[in-house]
Amino acid sequence: MIKNCIFDIDGTLLDSNEYHAQAWLEAFAAYGKRIPLKKLRRCMGEGADQLLPEFLDKKEIKKNGKELGKLAGEIFKRKYLAKVRPFPKVRQLFKTIRRRGVRIALASSGDASEVKKYGKIARVHDLVEHSTSADDADKSKPSPDIFHAALKLLGHPKHELVLVIGDSPFDAIAARKAKLTAIGVRCGGFSRKILKAHGCRDVYKDPADILRNIDAILLSAR
Repeated sequence: MIKNCIFDIDGTLLDSNEYHAQAWLEAFAAYGKRIPLKKLRRCMGEGADQLLPEFLDKKEIKKNGKELGKLAGEIFKRKYLAKVRPFPKVRQLFKTIRRRGVRIALASSGDASEVKKYGKIARVHDLVEHSTSADDADKSKPSPDIFHAALKLLGHPKHELVLVIGDSPFDAIAARKAKLTAIGVRCGGFSRKILKAHGCRDVYKDPADILRNIDAILLSAR
């Protein structure tokens, strides 16, 4: 039986991916870069260190990358954070998981202060044992660094007792690199086909769908 769940946040617990993409669009525009929103949307789930090389060359990253990433974060917090809402049944899902004796950790590519705010928005901050963020990783997803940090905080449990839940192919890739099983949710905007192709064992609609199937999910082996 699964004894530890590691949850991504954006797009998995919170309906925030569209807002992040819009913030990046505006930040790139401020530096004279017109990036199609559709292309940015496909990168949601990556941190700035992984996203910027998709659209800027090394010279541009060296010159403006840090400031551009900072601006995207500022735009998101100023214009969009107040609009972010949790997907249905997130708190009920976490309460059910905890009642099953399973520990929960959050693993996000955002910084520590953002993760703290997100936990409160999702109304799960009191149900989470540990949280990891970009501050705990040299590289963001699809690097496995954040999941390695979560495993350390969880006391290095056996990998077969750990389940990763995320909405993006980057979560699935990072989980696979960390030798962890992942399941996906489609509420973040990525299709079942994409999530399965990148390593998700199973794919569900959203947290409410996971809740409906939670006992089978926790009992399932690799």
